[in-house]
Amino acid sequence: MEQKGGQLEQVSFSLLCSICLDLLKDPVTIPCRHSYCMSCIKTHWDEEDQRKIYSCPQCRQTFTPRPVPVKNTMLAALVEQLKKTGLQAAPADHCFAGPEDVACDVCTGRKRKALKSCLTCPASYCENHLQPHYDAPPLKKHKLVSPLEKLQENICSRHDEVMMMFCRTDQQSICYLCPVDEHKGHDTVSAAAERTEKQKELEVSRQQIQQRIQDREKDVKLLQQEVETISRSADKSVEDSEKIFTELIRLIQKRSSDVKQQIRSQQENEVSRVKELQEKLEQEITELKRKDAELKQFSHTEDNNQFLLNYPSLSQLSASTNSSSINIRPLRYFEDVTAAVSELRDQLQDILREKWTNISLAVTEVEVLLPDSKTEPETRAEFLKYSCEITLDPNTAHTQLLLTEGNRNAKRVRHQQSYPSHPDRFTHWRQVLSRESLNGRCYWEVEWKGKEVRVAVAYKNISRAGESYECLFGRNDKSWMLYCDTTSSSFWFNDVFTPVSPPQSYRIGVYLDHRAGILSFYNVSETMTLLHRVQTTFTQPLHAGLRLDHFNGDTAEFCKLK
Repeated sequence: MEQKGGQLEQVSFSLLCSICLDLLKDPVTIPCRHSYCMSCIKTHWDEEDQRKIYSCPQCRQTFTPRPVPVKNTMLAALVEQLKKTGLQAAPADHCFAGPEDVACDVCTGRKRKALKSCLTCPASYCENHLQPHYDAPPLKKHKLVSPLEKLQENICSRHDEVMMMFCRTDQQSICYLCPVDEHKGHDTVSAAAERTEKQKELEVSRQQIQQRIQDREKDVKLLQQEVETISRSADKSVEDSEKIFTELIRLIQKRSSDVKQQIRSQQENEVSRVKELQEKLEQEITELKRKDAELKQFSHTEDNNQFLLNYPSLSQLSASTNSSSINIRPLRYFEDVTAAVSELRDQLQDILREKWTNISLAVTEVEVLLPDSKTEPETRAEFLKYSCEITLDPNTAHTQLLLTEGNRNAKRVRHQQSYPSHPDRFTHWRQVLSRESLNGRCYWEVEWKGKEVRVAVAYKNISRAGESYECLFGRNDKSWMLYCDTTSSSFWFNDVFTPVSPPQSYRIGVYLDHRAGILSFYNVSETMTLLHRVQTTFTQPLHAGLRLDHFNGDTAEFCKLK
């Protein structure tokens, strides 16, 4: 009998459910051949229903779809036989407490894992030593919780009593004696009541978190759609741009072919005319040579009367081809064509240079406006990400402004410059606009020398002719201007000025976010100091502008930033 009991104790290790750590109840086997209580494995898989992937708690093998547990009759019989003998199942190693587990306070020797902690006792108990709390009526009233490692923290250090109350005034747990002295007159409630209130707040917080999770998941989907939209739009733009450039190339090639064909056709016509005249001249030479030979022979006639009789008819010459009208222009015939093509090339280069800036700015303007993204840079390095190259348009410059440095520098001069007449030129105010139009995010810097400078932006349709304020930067609703001298500064728009702290350096940074309607002026030194900021709505592309009004020798230059 002892031998049989020993055998049952040895096999009892395999009769423990690794989930509940108890003898198998209604044992079943899953496809990986591990066995569990029917209720335990069902509960485990119920928790995995959301993922639709089911696993074995021991070997972690996964199954799809959810397996149907098979009742293990042999294990069921062994469990029943073990129960009849009255023997307890030997605890497996994982029933004993490890370094990270809460140990039973009653066990001697090797301690088992605590199943519950009692806040009333206070102590932690394994399954065997916890049973009196379920059986003895006085112990049934104790407060059992999940195993707590620092159970002593629930004991009041002042009164050595379990802290079953909560002080709302001091926001701390207390025992039932604390309100008598240390927490006298405070707002105190039972810990259970406070837990109920906090639980309600916790549920509200969880609902808010869950709502935020749903909102963020929607945002993630929207952003993913935005990524796909950006990619589709970029692909289509690349495709369309390639078609347009191909058409431009084809058009230029056709024009090149047309010019070549016209030149060859004109060459053929002119060569034909020259050869025709050349043939006439050669025929005339032949006739003249024949006539000369005839006259030479006639000159030897000895009979005077015969000579005089025939002379009138022989001495007459046929009409001569007029060669004095031939105007020979070596290497000059088609030079005008070359000059015209060169002029077309220069004009195309100018157009491409101007329009390329617009194209480049249109590309950089593409930006997803994220809710938490900064609307404006802060450091100079961040501003320089949006730097653009700006040149001045000579067709807009007043005749007392001299443009140098590749049209980046403007200088106020006394003598009038010999600029050709142009409808875009400022005729009275000493102003000039940039060649490039500005869209999207742009940043540029102006360095000035002299007594004063006016840095501006304006719509292209600002008036140019005459001395009215409709032409003057900052004095109308089509331009914005920062005025700076060595002692004062001001900002002007629509004939209204705002005093501004004068800059401490001679370099002004201008930041434009056309879409957001932001125009900012900065003093550029070791740091970026904001001088003035405008928030408005721009309805047209803008052009950078300069005004150098009163003092000869004042200069302003658009700095190279790249």
